[in-house]
Amino acid sequence: ADFGFAQYMSPWDEQRVLRGSPLYMAPEMVCRQQYDARVDLWSVGVILYEALFGKPPFASRSFAELEEKIRSDRAVELPSRPQLSLECRDLLGQLLERDPGKRISFQRFFAHPFVDMEHVPGPESLGKATELVVEAVRKDQEGDANAAFSLYRKALEYFVPALHYESDARRKEAIRAKVRQYISRAEELKVLVTSSNKSLLEKGNPARELLKEMAKDKPRLCAALEAASAAIAKEEEGSDDSDALELYQQSLGELLLLLAAEPAGRRRELLHAEIQTLMARAEYLKDQIKMREAQSMGKEALAESVRSGESPL
Repeated sequence: ADFGFAQYMSPWDEQRVLRGSPLYMAPEMVCRQQYDARVDLWSVGVILYEALFGKPPFASRSFAELEEKIRSDRAVELPSRPQLSLECRDLLGQLLERDPGKRISFQRFFAHPFVDMEHVPGPESLGKATELVVEAVRKDQEGDANAAFSLYRKALEYFVPALHYESDARRKEAIRAKVRQYISRAEELKVLVTSSNKSLLEKGNPARELLKEMAKDKPRLCAALEAASAAIAKEEEGSDDSDALELYQQSLGELLLLLAAEPAGRRRELLHAEIQTLMARAEYLKDQIKMREAQSMGKEALAESVRSGESPL
């Protein structure tokens, strides 16, 4: 850390002396203007920019080039990649504001949603998370999906820093296992809360219906699940088992490909379970078809032996 240029500053000081590492100097310092502690907020912006994009905003081959870039009146442009959250982009823009009068203040910096001082990892993180999740479970059991979903989300915002703070490996793994359960339930509740299919609430969230709701943004997955539903309908009608089996095979072929590409999460868990169910139904149907074919062949052999006068024994 470069503490060689560090100095104490009082609110009454009017600093005009050029001090600090050039890459991190605020424009008002480079331009030899009056400056105050807000120059450090510019430096924080430069460091954040470096952390996000792998280079400082004013990378230069010489000090003269660097000085010219910093002195420029042009707004600092943020690269399009990697994509930043709206909160991150907003904070970075406010930190790298050339006019110190328009630059974010320390008070607003620490209250900014991206800085999020409320969820900094600490000894109280797990307690806050536990308190919220207990209330979430209670609301969930009462059938209040909206309240339960909101509370699960708030609890998870504390569980993540609790995981970072926890140093005991066994306790950390136990917390992580619980967090996975809460994430899965929160994903289910999100579908229930945002879905237009209110019958899901009345049906007690059958896995297949829930999976279909979660697949609405994936056309290929929707189509494969529709084919599986058609196979089930044909099987239950008992009209043509061969057609039903063909539909099972088509849908399973597509679903297995989609499962391989599906990221970890509740939808993947439900998709895996659905594939297992469909495979079991397809195997059962295949066995039924084979059994009927064997019985049919046996009857034909018996009829032929009767016609020829041979003893079936």
